[in-house]
Amino acid sequence: MLYPEIEPHDSGMLDVGDGHHVYWEVSGNPDGKPALVVHGGPGSGSSPRARRHFDPEAYWVIQFDQRNCGRSTPHASNPVVDLSTNTTDHLLADVERLREHLGVDRWLLFAASWGSVLALVYAVRHPHRVSEMVHAGVAVGLREETDLLTKGLAPMFPEAWARFRAHAPEGDDLSAAYLRLLLDPDPAVHQPAADEWCRWEEAVVPPAPGPNRFDSPEHRLAFARIVTHYWAHGSWLPDNLVLDGADRLAGIPGVIVQGVLDLGNLIGIPWRLTRVWPDAELVMIPDTDHGGNAAMTEARIAATDKYR
Repeated sequence: MLYPEIEPHDSGMLDVGDGHHVYWEVSGNPDGKPALVVHGGPGSGSSPRARRHFDPEAYWVIQFDQRNCGRSTPHASNPVVDLSTNTTDHLLADVERLREHLGVDRWLLFAASWGSVLALVYAVRHPHRVSEMVHAGVAVGLREETDLLTKGLAPMFPEAWARFRAHAPEGDDLSAAYLRLLLDPDPAVHQPAADEWCRWEEAVVPPAPGPNRFDSPEHRLAFARIVTHYWAHGSWLPDNLVLDGADRLAGIPGVIVQGVLDLGNLIGIPWRLTRVWPDAELVMIPDTDHGGNAAMTEARIAATDKYR
C-alpha cells in the first residue's frame, strides 16, 4: 500500500545555466535518508504519487523536473524553445548541482524507464554518491531499446504502427522524422505529430495507474519533442555505456522490479543488467507490463523499506 499523501515542505527553482531553471521539491523527514526520484520520459515530469513509495518518517524525498518539462523552465511546449542545451550530460550535471545545492553527500536513486537510464549513467559516473538504487521498468540507454519501441514492435501492433508510420513517412529513423515535424513552428504541423507520437506511446506502453499524462495537448507536445530529441540522438550516450561500465556499480545494492509482460523484456534488458551488476536483485511481477500494477507498487515499497 502506498504511504499516505504528503505535501512538500520546501521547493525552488534552481538556476542550472543555459537559461534553464529546474524545479525541485522535498518532502518527508529533513533528517531522514536522502532519496532522489528520477522521473521517466524523458519529459514526463515528476509526480506526487512517486513520493508515496517512501516511509515519510525515514526518508527525505527529493524530486525534480528535468529540463524543459514539468514545472521547469523554459517549457518544451513553447514552439520557440531551443532544446540544444537539453542532453544527457546536461541532466547529469543538473543532478550534481541539485545534490550540492541541497547539501546531500549520498542518496538512494529511485527510478523507472528513462529515469533508470539517467540514474544508472549517474551511478556509473558518480558511484560514491549513490547509496542504493530501486528501478522499475528498467532501461539502460541502448539504441536497441528505442529501435524496439519505434519499429520493432510493429508486428505486435500492426494497425497502430501503420498509423504511426504513415504520419512521418520520410526516413527510416522515426524519432528523427517526428522530431522534424515537432520542431516545425506551425501548430498545424507540430500538434498532430505530437498527438500521433503519444497515441503510439499509449499503444505500446499502456498508461500507469493515476491521471492520464497525455490529457493535455501541451504535455503531449513537450513530451513528444523531448523524447524524439533524445532518441534521434541516441540519448548522447555510447551505446553500451551502462552494461560495459557496470563494474563501477559494484558495492551499490539495488532492486529491479520488472513486469513479466514488459515489452522491454523481449531484448532481455533486466537479465543483461543483473548479469553485470551482481549487487542487484531482480523481482519479476506476474501479469503486468511496463505501466505496472498494485503488486509492482508493493515490491517497490518493499525495496525502499528494506533500505530505509
